[in-house]
Amino acid sequence: MHAALPARPPAPAMSRDNAGMALGLVAVAMFSLTLPFTRMAVAELDPAFVALGRALVAALLAAGWLLARRSAWPPRTAWLPLALVALGCVIGFPWLTSIALRTVPASHGAVLVGILPLATAVFSALRGNEKPSPGFWLTAVTGSALVIGFALRQSGGSFHTADLLVLAAVALGGLGYAEGGRLAQRMGGEQVISWALVLSAPLLLPLAVWLFWGQLGRLAHAGAGAWIGFGYVSVFSMFIGFFFWYRGMALGGVARVGQVQLVQPFLTLGAAALMLGDTLTWPNLAFALAVIAVVALGRRMRVQAVARPAQAAPDSGNTAKPDVQ
Repeated sequence: MHAALPARPPAPAMSRDNAGMALGLVAVAMFSLTLPFTRMAVAELDPAFVALGRALVAALLAAGWLLARRSAWPPRTAWLPLALVALGCVIGFPWLTSIALRTVPASHGAVLVGILPLATAVFSALRGNEKPSPGFWLTAVTGSALVIGFALRQSGGSFHTADLLVLAAVALGGLGYAEGGRLAQRMGGEQVISWALVLSAPLLLPLAVWLFWGQLGRLAHAGAGAWIGFGYVSVFSMFIGFFFWYRGMALGGVARVGQVQLVQPFLTLGAAALMLGDTLTWPNLAFALAVIAVVALGRRMRVQAVARPAQAAPDSGNTAKPDVQ
């Protein structure tokens, strides 16, 4: 008889940091198509309809998910963070980018969105959620400077009104990302975005009815491309993508996982070239490689999570404790 071969040791489980980065990358891949699909939608649909409508469609999906899970109401301590998530991710970012993309290409907006990771890290630090190291701040600022330099290069050295709208959207989006990423450690990413959508729906619905009442004829004549774009930003950009995004932040940390989004502008550039015919040049690719290198370096920098007292959370199945990375 042959001697039994020694058992192969089990493969090491993926670390929380790597799992968070992987989930964040999936979310960024989904988010990278947001601007091209928004551009398709606002070409024939009113920007307000796109911004409010996508939130209401996503709120219906979120309500169905919460009912299916029989989720309990969020605790009182979660209401302010959920309100900030709604302000930044449900209302502010979609509305402002929808207006801006009526006048600028998706490829131009994409590079400005590249500073969203820095905005997220800043709000996370200001809210006392994390303490990034000086090395982390250096890499974050370097990556953001590359993105801003790229934007200025494309726009001839100055910012326009649409640029300011996108930058305001980035600030609100960073606030929503930071609050949601921290709250996901207690509630789970799915719960965070679902409750933010559901709680904002009663405020958005009357405004939507008032705005859309006079646009029924225009909506009926919109082409298939506009509705495909609207459908994507409603289902993936506004709902499913956040399942991966907030869960990734809960595992890997808000500031660290947020840096993955530095590659989003260049994924968006490729999508805009394929979907909308925007020009993709070698300088664009050179900037992309430089930003990716900064992201890789930023992953190695220390980010300390600030411990908070344990609090009761609703049923989520995705709770996670703060840790030091």
